[in-house]
Amino acid sequence: MIERKKECISMLLAGGQGSRLYVLTENTAKPAVPFGGKYRIIDFSLSNCVNSGIDTVGILTQYQPLELNDYIGNGQPWDLNRNFGGAHVLPPYTKTTSNQWYKGTANAIYQNIPFIERYQPEYVLILSGDHIYKMDYNKMLQFHKEKGSECTIAVINVSMEDATRMGIMSTDENQAIVDFEEKPAHPKSTQASMGVYIFTWAALKKYLIADEADPNSENDFGKNVIPAFLRDGRPMYAYPFEGYWKDVGTLGSLWDANMDLLDPKDPLDMRNPHSKIYARNYASPSTMVAPSSKVSNSFITEGCRIKGTVENSVIYTGCEVEEGAVVSGTVLMPNTIVRKGSTVSYAIVGEQCVIEENVTIGARPEDCLGEDWGISVVGHKKTIPSGTVIKPKEIV
Repeated sequence: MIERKKECISMLLAGGQGSRLYVLTENTAKPAVPFGGKYRIIDFSLSNCVNSGIDTVGILTQYQPLELNDYIGNGQPWDLNRNFGGAHVLPPYTKTTSNQWYKGTANAIYQNIPFIERYQPEYVLILSGDHIYKMDYNKMLQFHKEKGSECTIAVINVSMEDATRMGIMSTDENQAIVDFEEKPAHPKSTQASMGVYIFTWAALKKYLIADEADPNSENDFGKNVIPAFLRDGRPMYAYPFEGYWKDVGTLGSLWDANMDLLDPKDPLDMRNPHSKIYARNYASPSTMVAPSSKVSNSFITEGCRIKGTVENSVIYTGCEVEEGAVVSGTVLMPNTIVRKGSTVSYAIVGEQCVIEENVTIGARPEDCLGEDWGISVVGHKKTIPSGTVIKPKEIV
């Protein structure tokens, strides 16, 4: 007999513009931005679902969705091509009178109530498609059940400075949530929301309908729905998470997360076969590393041609570093060429770029002599002419 209901399904919010990533998200949604040599940011949330036994994922797209839609396809790379369930791309609904864009995170889920009801779930897992982490959602679901919770929020401890930029919770001795503030000026705790929620569906549906009916609502989970649960005294709990988690919403955090992959301590646990991160990897020729090249502490993916110097860098599929070129502390995204005589230091270079001869991009922090330092960034499909100098923090 064919299974006609699911205990828990996931709704993955992947429609964000990612404006703080500037040139890297001009023509693509943030979850589709390349990460870690052979992945896209969204691969982590999708892989977490599969590794947690959740085989039904609604992927809510909106901003620049074409590349993301093509990448997800039928969900096969993540074992999400199912007859009942699997991966489903869910753009905003088109109505007979007008197109109804997603007005906020809560409205995005509200618009997809018919999709959720197809599976008659008892629980719904809400995720963001722009975080780098590994997590067993099944353990969080068991916590949700044991506590008799209607809303469970995964939390991670952050610095007091970071707390002002996040949703912050205060809890009692049983981890029940007693206070929640979105981006507080004066945080009462350092327990920050990871943007990972489990709701009992019957309760969430009721609150989504009420939120949509409120003309003053911003239709947002953090600003409206979660405060409404708290105000009404619904059972809410914070699920503590102690692993690696990074919101890659800025250029600096994206660079940091890529560099973390080069840490010998493997903070993201990428070598663990039980929590593998899956991706749609297209067939590539083998990598060629010339005998004259110098490569140290770097991640070099299939299909690269390395003849120059590469150190402490993440080099994506199809990249070429010519003899006499130096790439250091840098993320080179797919199919980018660095020609001879050029130096690229502490930078992110987008897809399909050509760095012509004798270009200087960025600098090492120790070489800035007290000047303002930061990551240099080159957008996708840019050609940088010979002799160009791109300073630290400069964005092209």
